[in-house]
Amino acid sequence: MLYTVGEMAKKLNVAPSTLRYYDKEGLLPFIERSDGGMRMFKDEDLELLLIIDCLKKTGMSIKDIKTFMDWAQQGDDTINLRLQMFQEQRKLVEAQISQLQDTLDILKYKCWYYETAKAVGTTSIPRAMKTEDLPEDVRPYKEKYDKMRKHAK
Repeated sequence: MLYTVGEMAKKLNVAPSTLRYYDKEGLLPFIERSDGGMRMFKDEDLELLLIIDCLKKTGMSIKDIKTFMDWAQQGDDTINLRLQMFQEQRKLVEAQISQLQDTLDILKYKCWYYETAKAVGTTSIPRAMKTEDLPEDVRPYKEKYDKMRKHAK
């Protein structure tokens, strides 16, 4: 089955202009055109579009995604290069996830902190509490927060 830019964009949950931009940047050499010049996507194009979308979400530059697409077009001689690229991106995403987990943990602590302050009418109470006096589920977040504050000084 063939899909227009708008139809494929809807499948990917992106703006049609995104697919046009990708095409303009050379990321979509596999796209066919109708007799009238309209871009036409096939079902099998979806897989590559999902990979492009995935790489874009990891923060990879259009230039590097273009390199990947070029390697994919070259075939099996570039398997090692593509594997290495994905391994590097995976490491970057894992580091981002770790940073986001730290951020989430601080937010959890600060939510507890301000919920407690709201309940008692002052921030002086939760601020004065020792770690061992905190609810057990909040302690790891507070410890992480304190550790991060010490490293930042």
